[in-house]
Amino acid sequence: MTKRDYYEILGVSRSASEQELKSAYRKLALKYHPDRNPGDKQAEEKFKEAAEAYGVLSDPEKRRLYDAYGHQGLSGAAAQGFNPEAFADFADIFGDFFGFGDLFGSSARRRNRPQRGEDTRFDLEIELQDAIFGKEVEIQVPRLETCPACQGSRAEAHDGWTTCSACHGRGETFYRQGFLTIRRTCPQCGGAGRILRRPCRQCQGEGVVRTTHKRKIQIPAGISSGDKLRVSGEGQPGLNGGPPGDLYVFIIVKPHPVFDRREYDLHCTVPLNVAQAALGTEINILTFEGVQSVKAPEGVQSGETLRLKGRGVPHLHGKGRGDIVVHLDVRIPRKLTREQRRLFEQLLETLPDESDPQEKSLLEKLKDYLV
Repeated sequence: MTKRDYYEILGVSRSASEQELKSAYRKLALKYHPDRNPGDKQAEEKFKEAAEAYGVLSDPEKRRLYDAYGHQGLSGAAAQGFNPEAFADFADIFGDFFGFGDLFGSSARRRNRPQRGEDTRFDLEIELQDAIFGKEVEIQVPRLETCPACQGSRAEAHDGWTTCSACHGRGETFYRQGFLTIRRTCPQCGGAGRILRRPCRQCQGEGVVRTTHKRKIQIPAGISSGDKLRVSGEGQPGLNGGPPGDLYVFIIVKPHPVFDRREYDLHCTVPLNVAQAALGTEINILTFEGVQSVKAPEGVQSGETLRLKGRGVPHLHGKGRGDIVVHLDVRIPRKLTREQRRLFEQLLETLPDESDPQEKSLLEKLKDYLV
């Protein structure tokens, strides 16, 4: 079963400070502590989950590996599981009567099961033109690969491992407290049942090596920012023979200097001078498919729109395309030449004064006639 994201478990952002992590964990520990929820297995699991998340994110090196490679970046007994030293500041919460080791008594068995690899996220920026027509791109994804030298065993071939002397290979230790028999993860081997005596020289005992994987991705026409593409089996490798995770490519479409995409329509703004707006004009628009012309009629007003049908974004996994919507912006000149001023003054004499309060509208004159 794939582990949940550690930041999601604690309810913090990926940029959370050390104090924010500590505060978030303290609240969860108080809420789900088994002594406050006796017999509640779900609360106990949530408590374990929060403890493990804080144990990783409170350690700067583990947090760096987790941010880069997810759970698979924490390979190795030293980086996995629950480290009690990270929780020294919380002794006032838990008390001396509840041992940390009790919480993870069954972790040794779970650790040796095949586990599916973590999914990998890759953010891909593309141009608007690529989102409209689609494109094949090659990406380089940081990922982990099973160490070719040790095949993921983390140890040298012949005598890298030795059976743990404390638990005799069981991964757990038992002791009695009153009439109870308490089981805890072996503190010496961390539940593995064996001790890594000679780590693999190539992977330094991690079982994986960090590489950059090249992969070609087909961007479909009509894709939008926020859409994601799933590439099966291209995530992080599984543990103990488990299958690999998947690669998820999240699309980010860069802003365009001319067009603003709104669903499947492309919007742009075209300025007109007052003469063009009054007399009408032919507007040439440079689109991704060459120059397209659209007619602005006489008397067009600022804010009105024109459409180029079927020149927008294709419908993703469907038929048809959106439109190009042209927003008209009638510009009034701030400065006039003498000739321009003379012509505007002549025009002014022929036009009605729209601001004259004495000028009655046709409706008002009709009302006066009927009365």
